[in-house]
Amino acid sequence: MAAKSGHFSVTEKDEARPVAGAAGDSLDAFILRLPGVKVFCSSPSDWSLNHKPCCAQSAAKMKDQSMFKLRLSLLALAGVSVFSAAPAATITEDFSTDPSQSGWQVFGNTNLFGWDAPNRQLDVTWDSTQPNSYFYHVLPWYLTRNDDFDIQFDLRLTDIASGVETGKTGPLELGFGFLHLGDATSTNFMRGVFGSAPNLAEFDYYTSGYYNVGGVIYNSPATTTPAFISGTDSYDYAPSDLSVYDDELPTNQTVHVEFAYTASNQTAVLSLSTNGQPIANLPGLVLDPNNGFSSSDDFIVDVFSISSYSSAGDAYDSVLAHGSVANIVITLPPPAQNPSGSFSNGVWQVRFTDQTNWVYSLQRTTDVMLWNDVSASVSGNGTNLVLLDDLPPAANAFYRVRAQRP
Repeated sequence: MAAKSGHFSVTEKDEARPVAGAAGDSLDAFILRLPGVKVFCSSPSDWSLNHKPCCAQSAAKMKDQSMFKLRLSLLALAGVSVFSAAPAATITEDFSTDPSQSGWQVFGNTNLFGWDAPNRQLDVTWDSTQPNSYFYHVLPWYLTRNDDFDIQFDLRLTDIASGVETGKTGPLELGFGFLHLGDATSTNFMRGVFGSAPNLAEFDYYTSGYYNVGGVIYNSPATTTPAFISGTDSYDYAPSDLSVYDDELPTNQTVHVEFAYTASNQTAVLSLSTNGQPIANLPGLVLDPNNGFSSSDDFIVDVFSISSYSSAGDAYDSVLAHGSVANIVITLPPPAQNPSGSFSNGVWQVRFTDQTNWVYSLQRTTDVMLWNDVSASVSGNGTNLVLLDDLPPAANAFYRVRAQRP
């Protein structure tokens, strides 16, 4: 992508799947068991483990083939146990280099997104007269309501207005967050049409506007809100009431946005600040029936997107805005955390904090080449799991906990 005036090339839509298969929806966690030393470390399944003979200075080395790196130097001392969990999966973009070289793609109108190299930012036009258009990055695994996430970025709006299409005086949202790419690139995905935008978890900003209903004017104030739409029932939205999120963002001022979701309490929190100072006090959003999400509702999302939505099918809403986005950081905690390992009555066992909607198994190798299952596959329960090797070998062995989507 050329700097400043350049734009991305259109990519083919992801037609088929609810998961980002190319990214690999699995995680392998490696454990080295030595006399007196137990080591646990984990990594995405596309990492490799380059094994060196164990010595007093270095026991193992892991090297990423793509975007993550993890190195462990260990002292093989009797009675010493070292456990190292996987780092969170993190997608970062500071726009110091061409983002198309680090996995970012565009679907839709490429002219809406331009890399501004001198200012290290992405210049964006949100235009509801254009087709749905996304500047997006595939996630390392798909997310559901049972997965934590944290999104942070800097947003600077130059101008924004509703009522830019005849008769469409209400505001259409600007979107920042997670989509299901197969759904979002479908011709019948319409963000402004009730029930026509399934599988979504994003931060939305609506500028102010109004609706004329039979000569009566109803004002629509500016709103900054977390937003979730179920893929189980696309008519189930959270929040069901936007009024508690009424808040107007400043123009020509950089706003730091953080959108964090914690699966254990099903709560999303939106934080906005300028120069390190909060500019809004917005309530947390709990995904429960009071807020439009039943216990059976869920979403499946596989990309992060800066989204310019079309008003096609929506007779009431429109938007035209210009601005920039910078310093994107997306953090996804690994599905296996807080690991520990030990012998109990001659049985090697591994404990860790698990997540629902993942399936775990324990594997073993003595040569770091051929891995064998030594436990049955167990579904996560959102608390803690213990996986056992009933017949551990007498020699040194490596173990890994494999986490996969069901």
